[in-house]
Amino acid sequence: MLYEKLPGSRVKCGTCQWRCRINPGKYGVCGMYRNENGALFNLNYGRVSSMAADPIEKKPLFHFHPGTLCFSLGTLGCNFQCQHCQNWEISTAESAHLMSRCRELSPQASIELAQQHRCQGIAWTYNEPVIWFEHTFESAKLAKANGLYTVYVTNGFATPEALDTIGPYLDVWRVDIKGFSDEFYKNVSGVPHWREILEVTKRAQDKWRMHVEVVTNIIPTLNDDDKQLEGIALWIRDELGELTPWHVTCFYPNHRLTHLPPTPQETIDRACEIGKKAGLKFIYSGNIPGHDSENTRCYSCGKVVVKRWGYDTEVTGLNGSKCRYCGAELNFRVLALKEG
Repeated sequence: MLYEKLPGSRVKCGTCQWRCRINPGKYGVCGMYRNENGALFNLNYGRVSSMAADPIEKKPLFHFHPGTLCFSLGTLGCNFQCQHCQNWEISTAESAHLMSRCRELSPQASIELAQQHRCQGIAWTYNEPVIWFEHTFESAKLAKANGLYTVYVTNGFATPEALDTIGPYLDVWRVDIKGFSDEFYKNVSGVPHWREILEVTKRAQDKWRMHVEVVTNIIPTLNDDDKQLEGIALWIRDELGELTPWHVTCFYPNHRLTHLPPTPQETIDRACEIGKKAGLKFIYSGNIPGHDSENTRCYSCGKVVVKRWGYDTEVTGLNGSKCRYCGAELNFRVLALKEG
């Protein structure tokens, strides 16, 4: 959908911020867009490597329709090369040989499966959704027509024009802000220019009124320093607002970073304190089941309004988007609440 023709049968892809210039017969960085005789083709359209009916909290999304089920779909490939990717089996270049083993699923069929599994929404996740943009765009249009909410679980590297194309049909931009330095993004994710991620995320919220939640996976020695954590927290506060949820999650050794230890809990606790000091009202620790910060407490009256244990969710104190007890605005979007 998003490319321009260049001289000599070359093309320029406009789907993600790499904006690849691709020679005939060659591929973009993601490995899933190919120039065939001067036309750009998406190779993984409708090719599903993974799907499940997940709790919305698994994305993780804590302030968007808590307690609902979300039909989740992933494909192959990625436009990042993250050293710590937990889904590297489907996201790396080596995954291309799995194409023939993927299930072929039309947008209409994905909507029907979501309905059959009694899901209230649909998410494109497990790997970067923008690299099968055409499929997600057509599916999102159908989802909205059928009363389903729509979620992108993304690294945020889509172009503004890709965002604006799918924007009318997308409810959530659940974005990873992986670090806050050129060195981190270049060394860990292979991305030299990352600040456009911040610009596109702000555009998703401001222009398209998407619900935004931010995740930072904290990796020992790489992005666990106060400078980067403070940078992320202050950016969220200043650009997205103090009510924007920030999930700080434990790293576990994976892929090319098996030599690093898991994130100590004290590091997660320190990140939570940094977020609070910056003025964020909702900081959640991830990958630590039973941690008190899994619950949502009203910042005004201190009462628990949503209880969580892992993916079990009990809504106890919401009145729409506000605290039932004191009326404070808590930045929730709610649907099919499970009242306690």
